[in-house]
Amino acid sequence: MTTVGGIPAPTSPTTRRSATGRRVVDLLRSSEERIWRGSARIAVLLPLAALIFVLTVLAIKAWPAVKVNGPGFISRSTWATGSAYATIVSTHGVRHPSGVNYGAWPLIAGTLMSSGLAVLFALPVSIGAAFALTEWVPQWLSRALGFFVEILAGIPSVVFGIWGFLVLGPILANHVYPHIASVMPNVPILNLFRSPTGHGQGLLTTGLILALMIVPIICSTTRDLFLQVPALPKEGGEALGMTDWEVARKVTLPWVRSGIIGATVLGLGRALGETIMVAMVGGSLLGALPQNIYGPFGTIAATIVNQLDAAGIDGTGFTTDTLAELALILAVISVIVNLVARLIINRSSQVGAPVGRPA
Repeated sequence: MTTVGGIPAPTSPTTRRSATGRRVVDLLRSSEERIWRGSARIAVLLPLAALIFVLTVLAIKAWPAVKVNGPGFISRSTWATGSAYATIVSTHGVRHPSGVNYGAWPLIAGTLMSSGLAVLFALPVSIGAAFALTEWVPQWLSRALGFFVEILAGIPSVVFGIWGFLVLGPILANHVYPHIASVMPNVPILNLFRSPTGHGQGLLTTGLILALMIVPIICSTTRDLFLQVPALPKEGGEALGMTDWEVARKVTLPWVRSGIIGATVLGLGRALGETIMVAMVGGSLLGALPQNIYGPFGTIAATIVNQLDAAGIDGTGFTTDTLAELALILAVISVIVNLVARLIINRSSQVGAPVGRPA
């Protein structure tokens, strides 16, 4: 503070505001690290809190169905909604229509089979496309093709569904599936590809379209991983006399193995939860497994959507509780798949990438 003749000189409002502003800035700077650390902790905990919240809500909503359906719900294959106009009965204190008998096994199996087929078809195509885009295609063409691959990921599910229902399914059923069925021997596993081939709505058609839907996810991520592989290990492999295929198999792929597993899990998560397309192309079979790989089937997600209208008719709300139990099972499956993938990634990341041709 300035003084005049030993007497404090009055300060102007502008000077006081400047001093206050400096104190605020100093306070913010001193607490910047604390604010940043607190914000980072909140950002880390939010996904975990959201997951716990979703699972908790589903568990609370599904608990009445869990008490009535029992542990056999996972292993049973029936799907009987009972009569909405019959006498309402009570089991373990839960009111429900008479004659209900729900089983989720065909839906669980259908979800896993269709997702497994999708990954089986999509993974080699995605890795091959990523190799082509990063190693063999000119850069100007690689950018254009990569752009179209990424656009494919943004196409809505309902577009894939209507295309599969009206175009792809009939073409496969009339011109492709009969030829496959005619050459397959009647032996285990391969006899699943024998007749009848159906009308194009079924497991194989759904798996093919799901593969097309998850290829952009796996391919784009894998392409970015391949671009991060240093040139020196690949050049060292070529100097040792390795072919392009050996360099890819023994250098590039081991180098990004963990990332490819993660990309595959992302695609698998998309396939597990796909709803609209599966509901349109899968055939919506309830209470039974498909007769063969061409047959109609059901998944958890598609069944939840298809049964929402029927759940509204049930005045007791038990059908809604059962659908919540299905959703809880799907959420648990997704969590388990991601945990297993994380264990695989952690183990594979500890293995070094071999370079060199074996003796």
